[in-house]
Amino acid sequence: MTTKNKIPKKPGSNSFAILLAIVFAVSAIFLIMNPNSAEKEKVSLNTFIEDVQDGEVAEIQIDSDNNRIDATKIDGSQIYTFKESSSTLDDLLEDVPENVTKDIQIEVIPQGNNTFWMNLLISVVPFLLLIGFFVFMMRQAQSSNNQAMSFGKSKAKLYDVQKKRTKFEDVAGAEEAKEELVEVVDFLKNPVKYSQIGAKIPKGVLLVGPPGTGKTLLARAVAGEANVPFFTISGSEFVEMFVGVGASRVRDLFKKAQKNAPCIVFIDEIDAVGRQRGTGLGGGHDEREQTLNQILTEMDGFEGDTGIIVMAATNRPDVLDPALLRPGRFDRRVMVDLPDIKDREAILNVHGRNKPLEKSTELNRIAQHTPGFSGADLENLMNEAAIIAAKENRKTINQDDLQEATEKVFMGPERKSMVMDEEEKKKTAYHEVGHAIVAHLRPNCDPVHKITIISRGKALGVTWTLPEKDFHLRTKSYYFDMICKALGGYASEIIFFGEMSTGAASDLENATKVANAMVTKYGMSALGPIQFGEQNHEVFLGRDYGHTKNYSEDTAKRIDEEIKKLIDDAFKVTFDLIEKNKDKVIEISEALIKQEKLSREEFNAFFEEKKATDKTKKSKNNSKKTKK
Repeated sequence: MTTKNKIPKKPGSNSFAILLAIVFAVSAIFLIMNPNSAEKEKVSLNTFIEDVQDGEVAEIQIDSDNNRIDATKIDGSQIYTFKESSSTLDDLLEDVPENVTKDIQIEVIPQGNNTFWMNLLISVVPFLLLIGFFVFMMRQAQSSNNQAMSFGKSKAKLYDVQKKRTKFEDVAGAEEAKEELVEVVDFLKNPVKYSQIGAKIPKGVLLVGPPGTGKTLLARAVAGEANVPFFTISGSEFVEMFVGVGASRVRDLFKKAQKNAPCIVFIDEIDAVGRQRGTGLGGGHDEREQTLNQILTEMDGFEGDTGIIVMAATNRPDVLDPALLRPGRFDRRVMVDLPDIKDREAILNVHGRNKPLEKSTELNRIAQHTPGFSGADLENLMNEAAIIAAKENRKTINQDDLQEATEKVFMGPERKSMVMDEEEKKKTAYHEVGHAIVAHLRPNCDPVHKITIISRGKALGVTWTLPEKDFHLRTKSYYFDMICKALGGYASEIIFFGEMSTGAASDLENATKVANAMVTKYGMSALGPIQFGEQNHEVFLGRDYGHTKNYSEDTAKRIDEEIKKLIDDAFKVTFDLIEKNKDKVIEISEALIKQEKLSREEFNAFFEEKKATDKTKKSKNNSKKTKK
């Protein structure tokens, strides 16, 4: 079944257009029937007679209905005047010599030529305008009534199957998710194959994943592959301030779906209406819960062989009501996770298909530099690269554009207008090099990718580290070294300037968060393999009132002590590390102040020189021992 989308016309727009057309038509008729007198000069009857006597008039036109006389002079100018109804032109020109009047062209407009049409306009047009006004008002009232009656109608948008559809080939990465959804596509194409063997396809498919990973795109791809109608609506579009409207819209949505079966109904951000019931202070009769109850009822109301697949997307599956997730409703959960390095490269290739990339560009390098980026982030990255190239009036996108776009998306745009004085610039350089030195020398830190003291976002400077590969597990030693790296700038300021500054505020916040997670969440402390505190992140007001800690005050004190001990131990290691490498910090900081940014290769070059020097010293010592 195919359904064509029709653009709804605005109520009352036709009546208003008709009314305007009538007004314009009447105005045009009046202009035709009453020639414009603005170009003619009105004169007295005596002046007209004198002009005729002087032989200045070439043509005369008499309108007996209006007792009007129009005259055209020899010089082309036009005049008009009015006569008495009882007098004729001969009476007026009685004293004019005959040799003067014989050369004047006289035309008399027949009586009654305009009277009928003028009377018709005067009598009929006001009546027509009045009728048109009443029709317009009635249509407006009817449209308002229709809007009130359609208040409970579904606002779901229908994507026509005849339009260009999204296919799986347009969705890069997420291979496991696509494999899960292939069954849904096959069922929509061949439902008989499954019903004959007694198999039932899941009624609901819940797409779960972080924002920007392509959940909505996958749902559209399923509809595109199956070539079926695709209804899409956001969870927030069900909810209104009036109780019962959301439930009415749910009923209307499923009625439309049944008429267009087989089809896909996609509810984006379902957590807007699907949150757990009974967790607020308002009881169970609020609009959101009524809407959720109706969704549950409707999903139970149709059989699995009707061809209606309900798909939904959320990045908060932990807050959904358990009734939504039970078998028979959203009984299949598809994880759409952040892409790994191969998927990122594939996504970059998809978004680079319609962009003029230079042959020297290496998208695999950009994929290596973007761990943690979602598909939306990578699309934004490619768009930013195109904008950068266009601003420089180039027709192609090069590797530098892609790298600059990566840094812009990751850290924010450069704030070159923000000028620091020499003292602040020096402190920022030593602070960032402190981070970089610790990241380079601690064995579990990610390698340094770039250092800059050009402000980006809210930061005065940035030390950018990148992992060499994607990780799924992290160890205690990794998190300890992460705390050390976060404290590198803080320790460097104390060593070289004798005091700390506010520039380390965000570093201290990150270090505290990591240490807190190690103690309370991951069991990486002397307190043992215990998780402290409820780890769910509910935001319901009612639960906040009933929230209790699952540990005593004595344990809370020990947790605080363990967090402080972790940070103190990391700070001691960091302080000693920077103290032993003061010369290297000074050398790199001076270079950073001059250049304002250091790449990975430039940063590593400082340590390669040291390795070469150490090898030379060892070879000299060995040669001395040999001589002895």
